[in-house]
Amino acid sequence: MPSLTLILFAAGVSMTLVLGYFAVAGPATGKATNRRLEAVRERHSKSNEVAAQAQLKRILQSRNQTKIDGIAQRLLPKPALLRKRLHQTGRSWTLGQYAMANLAIMMVVGLLLALRGMPIVFALLVGLAVGLWLPHFMVGKLIKRRIGKFNARFPDALELMVRGLRSGLPITETMAVVADEIPGPVAVEFRNVSDKMKIGRTMDAALQETADRLGTAEFQFFTITLAIQRETGGNLAETLANLADVLRKRAQMKLKIKAMSSESKASAWIVGSLPFIVFALIWFINPEYIEKFFIDQRLIITGLGGLTWMGIGVFIMAKMVDFEI
Repeated sequence: MPSLTLILFAAGVSMTLVLGYFAVAGPATGKATNRRLEAVRERHSKSNEVAAQAQLKRILQSRNQTKIDGIAQRLLPKPALLRKRLHQTGRSWTLGQYAMANLAIMMVVGLLLALRGMPIVFALLVGLAVGLWLPHFMVGKLIKRRIGKFNARFPDALELMVRGLRSGLPITETMAVVADEIPGPVAVEFRNVSDKMKIGRTMDAALQETADRLGTAEFQFFTITLAIQRETGGNLAETLANLADVLRKRAQMKLKIKAMSSESKASAWIVGSLPFIVFALIWFINPEYIEKFFIDQRLIITGLGGLTWMGIGVFIMAKMVDFEI
């Protein structure tokens, strides 16, 4: 049996390496260089024809799917929502790469646990849980980090638009200036809005599509502000200046709440993770003792009950320290 487990482990590692190569392998150096030069030309060109060709190329690239992407779209639940989440990370990940990451983590975790002596059924269940949870968690962290970077520079972008409007530039030109001057996700999103308007989309539609994709309240405020100003009129520069001030105060309030609730969050993390850490340490020191939890039905029922009550407690503590602004 140990030899069989070792063979399965070796096969899993080999398949994981193959999947990892296809998931992260980039294009050839020459193709990557040409692609970067083409992106620079499209970014700095003022021609509407070049912008239209760039937008059309992006649409065609989004429609081109590999066989793995097609299989993942049929197997994964809610593929449209998952594709939206992957796009929110700012990376060029596809559904196929996400599915391969799920499968690789699932196989590695399951084989490692089976190699440590865990029954194969429980090892597969734990591997399945980790393989589904870990990529979802990492994608959520990347989305949160990108939105944080966007919100941090968004007031600066609004103030730059205010200066452009007061100097006599139209709103479309100020958006192009923001795309060129403000780095990070702000430049990417405003460049997408400018490209959409260059190929004939209305400003309201382009802004609303970006707001739906970002899913952040700050950009939604900006979209609603422009829509109301187009209907009622008024001084747009003053309106955007007030919005930038409100967004800065909102960010300061978030930081104050984060500082005040940090102690409670740390306590919740310690209380929630301590039983699992102790369980893992005892299993590493004396695996024969812990194996009874996977064999004895009474211990299995007791462990499941403890996990249920603990999950309820962690959920309640998480809701107690979660504040919406």
